[in-house]
Amino acid sequence: MKKNHFNAATLLVALSLVVASCTHDKPVDTNSPAFHIAEAEKLTIPAAVDVPANLPNGNTRVATFYADGVQKYKAQVKAGSDPVAFEWVFVAPQADLYDGTNKKVGTHSAGPTWQLSAVDSIYGQAFNPARTAPGNDATSIDWLLLMPKAGKIPTGIFTNVSYLQRIATKGGKAPTIPPVNATDVVDVKYTAIYRFTKQN
Repeated sequence: MKKNHFNAATLLVALSLVVASCTHDKPVDTNSPAFHIAEAEKLTIPAAVDVPANLPNGNTRVATFYADGVQKYKAQVKAGSDPVAFEWVFVAPQADLYDGTNKKVGTHSAGPTWQLSAVDSIYGQAFNPARTAPGNDATSIDWLLLMPKAGKIPTGIFTNVSYLQRIATKGGKAPTIPPVNATDVVDVKYTAIYRFTKQN
């Protein structure tokens, strides 16, 4: 009986060790979309790009995505330059969108537009005056608060969205070195969090 008791106790200890090892936290992937989306929830949003409170009924977040892509720029003649000089002008974004499970769910492109499928899309435009806040460093594009584009009805999950936010930007600003030819183009790597919110 003692032998059996010892074996049972040993088995319980072994099982406890196995369970404990299985419940240890896995290393956090700080490069994953899910990590960036979760971290963005801790940010303090500047008033200029914050969603209005819209009391008494408030708002509801419809979707949040992590974007990984580029901001496209092209050369343009600098006004009044003599001899002729060039400057970078923004063309369009081009990025993939990821959800909180790290799954690629759509794209962000010229328009600007965010599209998840043929039936889930939204176009955005700036408020007048524009609602912007500086990025966290000199290389990061501004944070923005946008609204749905006039004449373009949001569809699918974006139906009734009132506000589009771009926050937590990294990179994306035009190079500080100007272009040297009229045909120069450049793609600047960037990431950002996009939030879509509807008024209740």
